[in-house]
Amino acid sequence: MIDDLDIDLAPVVAEQPDPVLFATVCGAHLHGFPSQDSDVDLRGVHLLPAADLLGLREPAETRSRTWVRYGVELDLVTHDLRKFVRLMLRRNGHVLEQLVSPLVVHTSEAHRELTALIPGVLTSRHAHHYRGQAVTQWRLFEKTGELKPLLGTFRVLLTGVHLMRTGEVQPHLPTLVEQAGGPAYLPELIAAAKEHGHGAADVDRTRAEDDVERLHTALDEAQAGSALPAAAGARDTLHDLVVRLRLHG
Repeated sequence: MIDDLDIDLAPVVAEQPDPVLFATVCGAHLHGFPSQDSDVDLRGVHLLPAADLLGLREPAETRSRTWVRYGVELDLVTHDLRKFVRLMLRRNGHVLEQLVSPLVVHTSEAHRELTALIPGVLTSRHAHHYRGQAVTQWRLFEKTGELKPLLGTFRVLLTGVHLMRTGEVQPHLPTLVEQAGGPAYLPELIAAAKEHGHGAADVDRTRAEDDVERLHTALDEAQAGSALPAAAGARDTLHDLVVRLRLHG
């Protein structure tokens, strides 16, 4: 049971056709600005049988489903372990955030092992991921004027800055505001999103654009001064983990 959601998601995991190594809630709930009508983004890893990868058929390495349950929209995406680990090694911040999400629906020793290996895949180049996400979110805000992509822009920039400075993956915007800074009006926007939903953003666009540009500069500077390496060092360890779990579960 995830207290913030007041629904039991364990049956959803139990219904999956292959063993699930972990499942966590991500999206707006993880980022700290869910509205009353926010959907539930459930992310995780499944483990395909070895035969599915050795035969001639192409396996479903990613499974995706969206449906309504408990009166809310659920969005479930899981990757096979091998694909998930490859994403970890491609400087994909999304999968790392899924691993560290405190909104845990299902966990296992494999989940703990993957999480423990995060420091071995972090690089200074993860800044590119968050920079790109910020550009995408800002373009969406310019197009729609909605609060959600505006908050998303600030969230990914602050996550990137914090990661470059500390080596910690922190996707929760209210925590980031405290730890990494950001415009003084962000708590007010977060509160508005929670109370009124993700409609139009009541914000001075010129001021917001200036603040976003300042955070882009902060991310550039944090990357330049980061102690994180340029390349991941845990590839062999992750390879061994995938082989072991595939053969022995």
